[in-house]
Amino acid sequence: QVQLVESGGGLVQPGQSLRLSCAASRRFFTMGWYRQAPGKERELVARCSTTGTTTYADSVKGRFTISRDTTKNTVYLQMNSLKPEDTAVYYCTANYFGADPYWGQGTQVTVSS
Repeated sequence: QVQLVESGGGLVQPGQSLRLSCAASRRFFTMGWYRQAPGKERELVARCSTTGTTTYADSVKGRFTISRDTTKNTVYLQMNSLKPEDTAVYYCTANYFGADPYWGQGTQVTVSS
């Protein structure tokens, strides 16, 4: 059974930082993060493959950094200069090459003064 265990969400003020972590129970080709804000569709935030290819949403480029520790099957999302519009539930995803993704349970990130 695949498990994706997320941690690191919370409440921060605008301009502050958070780091999300997601530990998988096995090795995947791609791991990443999506988010869903109230009343909005789920959207890709960032993803990273074992080849080192990374993809970011335009809204987070220059502020967020995704990284992986393949020895621990873990993906991280360093979020800097957070804005109120980054408020959402953040979901970890993981998939084998060409396959549908597995999803974590989600972790809440709230950016508010």
